[in-house]
Order: sequence, then structure tokens, then C-alpha cells
Amino acid sequence: MNRTEFIIVTAIILFVAFALGWFAHWLINRFVQVPGDEMGELDRMAQALHEAEETRDQAVAYLQQREAEMSNQLHQTEAELSAAMDGLRDARHEAGELRAYIERVQQGA
Repeated sequence: MNRTEFIIVTAIILFVAFALGWFAHWLINRFVQVPGDEMGELDRMAQALHEAEETRDQAVAYLQQREAEMSNQLHQTEAELSAAMDGLRDARHEAGELRAYIERVQQGA
């Protein structure tokens, strides 16, 4: 093979490699490229997702606030119940003492 034939064969190989590369590039872009109407749909979906995330964040904040309020109310109710139970215990103890006093007075009379 002389120099001219080598150059021609090399040029043909390079042209075939270029053609295959260009075809592969065209084929990949053909499958990957998103049409314009689908881009609009993707934009709408992204906007809807963004709005849904904002709504979710607002709902989470509201639920955290409600949970804090309910927890505070529960603690207050528990404190009131404890105070009422202490008062009832004292009243029962006092009623028992009064009964015992009345019985002693009646027995002494």
C-alpha cells in the first residue's frame, strides 16, 4: 500500500466514523428531545408541584401550631385535675375528721 492509498483509506475511515458519530448524535437527540407542548405541560406540572409544596408547608405549620395549643391545653387541664383531686382529698379528710368529732361529741353527751 503506497502513501496515496493509505491517505484515501484513512480519509474514508474518518468519514465513516464521522458519519456514524453524527447519526448517533441525531438518534440520541431524536429520543431525548422534548417537544414544545410537553415542555408547557412540564412547566404546569412544576408550578402545580410548587403550589402543592407551599400548601403542605402551610398545613404542617398549622398542625404544629394546633399541636402546641392542644398540648398547652392538656397540661392546663391536667394541672386543674390535680388541683381538684388534692382539694377532694382534703375535703374527704376534713369530712372524716368532722364525722369522728361528731361521733365523739355524741358519745360524750
